Order: sequence, then structure tokens, then C-alpha cells
Amino acid sequence: MGTERDRLVSYAVDGHVARLTLDSPHNRNALSTRLVEQLHDGLRRAADDPAVRVVVLGHTGGTFCAGADLSEASGGDPVETTAARARELADVLRAIVASPRPVVAAVDGHVRAGGMGLVGACDLAVAGPRSTFALTEARIGVAPAIISLTLLPKLSARAAARYYLTGETFSSAQAAAIGLITVAADDVAATVAELAAELVKGSPQGLAASKALTTAEVLAGFDRDAERLATESARLFVSEEAREGMLAFLQKRPPSWLQ
Repeated sequence: MGTERDRLVSYAVDGHVARLTLDSPHNRNALSTRLVEQLHDGLRRAADDPAVRVVVLGHTGGTFCAGADLSEASGGDPVETTAARARELADVLRAIVASPRPVVAAVDGHVRAGGMGLVGACDLAVAGPRSTFALTEARIGVAPAIISLTLLPKLSARAAARYYLTGETFSSAQAAAIGLITVAADDVAATVAELAAELVKGSPQGLAASKALTTAEVLAGFDRDAERLATESARLFVSEEAREGMLAFLQKRPPSWLQ
């Protein structure tokens, strides 16, 4: 997974539990190409290790994941470049869903954009009192397109409509109430440990087959819709309205449609 210097995702095994930790706090664990590659690598290592029964996906810093790394330079056609980044996100979300090992998100910080998709992709998710969640894409002229592949199967229809459209911030307690996470816990580490202890009682075959029953429709959604959503996401991101929304956000001013 790279040298210590360029490691953005750490990997460690403790008994039957593999721990993947997003470790890029300087940019709020943004989904850079390198981080995504290392996350893929960690998922493969866990799947290939017969001793591993469970994967825990955690983080360092005060943000679980803030979404795409907007600082990464891009060249060529902007629509195709943006679509390629959307496909990259879809691929890593699908890898979590398709992993034969149950994946548990351990969230003790803020979750935005692509980070919401990561939480949705995990089989179980625990979040602490410091955690906040929001889907603010509509406020800057875009939409939570790719992450819908993992979020819509988890959220109630009413909750999806509310939070997709309002962009309001909500707590871990509300995230549990609407199905985004499994447990809102005061002690994330202790609760994750309790869930992992229950999960490792399953056999590798039993866990993989049981997980497959819960993910079949989600994977079918990826195969059916991911390419269309990547194209739609790219179209929105390069639009004039989105450019104004993102510029207004960076300049800390109201966008033109609020003036």
C-alpha cells in the first residue's frame, strides 16, 4: 500500500478483524486517486486473507471523509475528466458492497459528499456524537448522483427527499433514525468492537453468502445505472450554474440564485 510517506490508508489485522483507516486528515480524507487506490488495495488484502472475517473502515482527524479531492489537477476534456472521477468513486463504492467480508464504518467525525457514499456502501455503520452528515450538492448546483447507488437503498424515501433537497445538516441520532447508519453510539470504538465480536462468530462462507443476499439489488443498481450517473454527474459539474455555486461557496457569498 505504498511507503510510509505516501500512505493515505493504513491497514492492520487484529485477530479476525482487518482495520482500514483513512489517514489523510490534511485534506479531510478527501477521495484522491491515491487514497482510492489504497482503499481498493486494503479491501483486496482483507478478502484474500482467510483469517479476516470483518473489515472496519475508520478514519483519523475530525472528518470521516469530505468527498472528492478538488485540488487534483485535471487536463483534457472537462466532461470526460469529471466523468472518469465519478467512475472512480463508483468503482470503490462497488468494491465495498461486493467485498465478501462485512464492512463496518466507524465514524467519529463529519461526513459529506462522497463520504456519505462510503457510509452507505458499508454493511453496518456506527457514528458518534461528534458526527454530522449533510448532502449539500443541490446548494451548489449539482446532485448526489453516484452516491445515490449506496444511499437510496438505505434511506427511507421521505428522508432521501428531505436531505437531498434541503441540504440541511443532521446528527448521528437522525442518521440512525433514517437508516443511514446502524447505531448512534456514545463510544464508537466500544460499539464497533461489540459488533465485530458478533460478526466474527460467522463462518467465512456463511458471512459471504449472507451478505450477498443483502447486496444483490445494490450491485444490480451499480451495473445498471453507474455509467449513466457518471455522465449525468459530469454534465452537472461543468455547467455554468455549478461553477457559480462552487465559486460562491469558496468566496463565502450567496450564489446568484439567492441574490
